[in-house]
Amino acid sequence: MKPARMAGVTPKRKEIYKYEAPWTLYSMNWGVRPDKRFRLAVGSFVEEYNNKVQIVALNEETSEFEAKSTFDHPYPTTKIMWIPDNGVFPDLLATSGDYLRVWRVGDTDTRLECLLNNNKNSDFCAPLTSFDWNEVDPNLLGTSSIDTTCTIWGLETGQVVGRVNMVTGHVKTQLIAHDKEVYDIAFSRAGGGRDMFASVGADGSVRMFDLRHLEHSTIIYEDPQHHPLLRLAWNKQDPNYLATMAMDSFEVIILDVRVPCTPVARLNNHRACVNGIAWAPHSSCHICTAADDHQALIWDIQQMPRAIEDPILAYTAEGEINQIQWASTQPDWIAICYNNCLEILRI
Repeated sequence: MKPARMAGVTPKRKEIYKYEAPWTLYSMNWGVRPDKRFRLAVGSFVEEYNNKVQIVALNEETSEFEAKSTFDHPYPTTKIMWIPDNGVFPDLLATSGDYLRVWRVGDTDTRLECLLNNNKNSDFCAPLTSFDWNEVDPNLLGTSSIDTTCTIWGLETGQVVGRVNMVTGHVKTQLIAHDKEVYDIAFSRAGGGRDMFASVGADGSVRMFDLRHLEHSTIIYEDPQHHPLLRLAWNKQDPNYLATMAMDSFEVIILDVRVPCTPVARLNNHRACVNGIAWAPHSSCHICTAADDHQALIWDIQQMPRAIEDPILAYTAEGEINQIQWASTQPDWIAICYNNCLEILRI
């Protein structure tokens, strides 16, 4: 039963919307097109070959999520990302797993445009742990792999002619980035935002690269105990700052590339392993972290280098949060995944 509206009073919109998928969720990301405001892609985490990716959208009139399309995906997706573009390019979605795949999203179905494989030996494929899509030049993607390498891909996107796939890709460069597995890669907005990227891996280091000078890299941090570093995320407004976290760690560390090797802040209010980090798209001093303690915490880091004692906002979910994403086009919305649930939270 709907509550009666008071004359002249606009009903307050809900702060939380929830979608329950048929399977455990892991990877997830917001769409960026302004005409599709509450559209997200989610990936299943099923420990077998057959997995799924689903496109879901919030119907703002009914306040319910609707599944727009579901398609098969080999193995669970390690990351999902929409092309960072507001409508110039085709409506594309990329996924990493055994390979990097680029999909074209239609109104009712999604089809594979290209599969990007840089394995010279066709009998073995080194799984991709993550990837990033360059915001300044959407023709560039970078992947990280357990074979110690990062690969930068060039994408060519044409318009559809009949049913011919018009998206193709080629390797621009491949480099041995770490001494062990590489777990994450992210382009920086520094220096024009096209050529700089960083990676983290099982050797416990954060390394920075420049596509124009790939003969050397800069180590900007090493974990004192050489614990593997799982994730890294660049500040969206100030490219001097990035965040990373170690495996099985309860804290997130903030680094300043101008002061390498020494964290400028440690965010350590979580009571279990941290799984995700997301910087605010619109503010240089806000970051959200999520962990196995069911909590998503938002921090204000303006006081750096003074210690950041407590988060400014906390949300407790009904399960261990394994994924968090901050909507780039709608900065007052954050999405989280736990168990088989996707929730979007207004902040």
